[in-house]
Amino acid sequence: MGLLLPYWKPFAVGIVAVIAEALTDLLQPWPLKILVDLIGAKAMPAWLSAFVASIFGTDKLAILNFVALFVIAIAVLGAVSSYVESLSMTKVGQWLTHDLRSTLYHHIQRLSLSYHDRSQTGDLISRVTSDIDTIQGFITSTLTDVILDILTLASMLAVMTYINWRFTLIALSVAPFLFIFVYKYGHRIKNASRAVRKKESEIVSKTQEVFSSIRVVKAFAQEKYEKQRFKEVSLETVELALRARALKAGLSPGIRVMTAFATALMMWYGARLVLIEGTLTPGTLVLFLAYLGKLYSPIRSLSRLPDTLSKPAVAFERIQEIMDIEIKTPGREKPRKAPDFKGRIEFDNVSFGYTPGQLVLKDVDLTIEPGQIAAFVGPTGAGKTTIISLIPRWYEVSSGTIRIDGEDVGSYKLKSLRRQLGFVLQETLLFRAPIWQNIAYGRPTATRDEIIEAARLANADDFIEQLPDGYDTTVGERGVTLSGGQRQRIGIARAVIRGAPILILDEPTSGLDAVSEAIVFDALHRLMSGKTCIVITHRLVTIRRADIIFVLQDGMIVQRGTHEALLARGGLYRELYETQFRKQETPLLS
Repeated sequence: MGLLLPYWKPFAVGIVAVIAEALTDLLQPWPLKILVDLIGAKAMPAWLSAFVASIFGTDKLAILNFVALFVIAIAVLGAVSSYVESLSMTKVGQWLTHDLRSTLYHHIQRLSLSYHDRSQTGDLISRVTSDIDTIQGFITSTLTDVILDILTLASMLAVMTYINWRFTLIALSVAPFLFIFVYKYGHRIKNASRAVRKKESEIVSKTQEVFSSIRVVKAFAQEKYEKQRFKEVSLETVELALRARALKAGLSPGIRVMTAFATALMMWYGARLVLIEGTLTPGTLVLFLAYLGKLYSPIRSLSRLPDTLSKPAVAFERIQEIMDIEIKTPGREKPRKAPDFKGRIEFDNVSFGYTPGQLVLKDVDLTIEPGQIAAFVGPTGAGKTTIISLIPRWYEVSSGTIRIDGEDVGSYKLKSLRRQLGFVLQETLLFRAPIWQNIAYGRPTATRDEIIEAARLANADDFIEQLPDGYDTTVGERGVTLSGGQRQRIGIARAVIRGAPILILDEPTSGLDAVSEAIVFDALHRLMSGKTCIVITHRLVTIRRADIIFVLQDGMIVQRGTHEALLARGGLYRELYETQFRKQETPLLS
């Protein structure tokens, strides 16, 4: 209802049109009743007779003219109301879908990385697309059908009760059995629909996973294996869908048999009233039978309501599951905008674990002064990447405090905090968009000249100019049409244009050849000038000129100092250095 509120005007127009449609359903059998009674020389009701006489006259031809015009008027009213209802509710459905999709998309983006680490991307895509489309179908079609059925049923029952209440009770005798029958099926149908929806999401997830890793699949020639995996999930979906369809298929025939009993009973009883007792006119019997056909249609539709509502209900539940996830941002109740950072970073007794009870970092204490270059080294799994993930608050610390310029990062608004951090990561992910847009992603308001200058500083300008459309060249998804060194230089340009006072480098040259590495090193020299820099690397020789090096092992800082001091001291750093490097390499921090 909250989503419908902004569009109450077209929604109200749609409801009025639905009421008009219900009125046409109510009036449709009356011309036939008047015609049958006219042929049988039966008088019309006094109120109707007076109305027809005042406009058309009292002879039979005048009444016939009235009947013909009445049929046309009902048809025109029905056509206009149906058109208005369809137009209005489609408008409401489309805009409501837009709002719901935007709200859900924004909410998912704001959820923590820990949630995304546990979730399947394909499942989230399914919720943003097909689940919302299901709700749109409910708004534009099912909702109005339900309202129309309720109005039609109520109005027809009212008229039938007014004409002959005993006859109406016979018509409704099947209703209790009908609803008991449907209730029995309803819960089972909803559970079956939920299982199908979940399995369909799994198909999307597996498809997304394989397509995004298609190079790995082809590299290991695993097309047949992936085909089999997909086939298994698809077959499970077929089995669940057939099971759900079997339940739904049993609903309609059962309803049809029950309504046939009531129809037969009404025809038998009505014919007795006309032929034997003479208390009912042929036209009224025809009217009742016509209403009966129309009456059981909304009853059947409403009795199938659990089945009809099962898909949108399950879709809404799946969307609500996401919307109910609280966006946890520990810190002050009213976080403030971060001031311009100088770049002093402190970890005060910081511990963190991705899962409760399993700490990755344990009581980490460190200080990085403004303008310093700090390096983190250690074996794989020591917690290096975790440390840089806590500074922008991609994850929240389990205990302890992280400060920038003496202030707890939890006291800042996330956007203003992250805006002052620059990143060059191990794998630079690019969007399917022109190169200039990928560079400007670091600062979307950047001008064309600023973008080109950033590319020049990142040693990317030369290769960009050689591309078919230069800066307007659209790169492939995730940047697959560029080499690793080219992607990395665009990533550096993205960090340059951001101009952040704190720079975080996570294995920025991993996997590059010697030539590309040298070009990237040169660009990084320019980028790091005058900034507080944090470097993570396995290649110890590249951080010999760092102001301070932190050595991590099992989530704890076991050594700290300069390159020369750590080598002289011995221990883990010296072991790593002597094991990994036997020859001189081009230093990053020289």
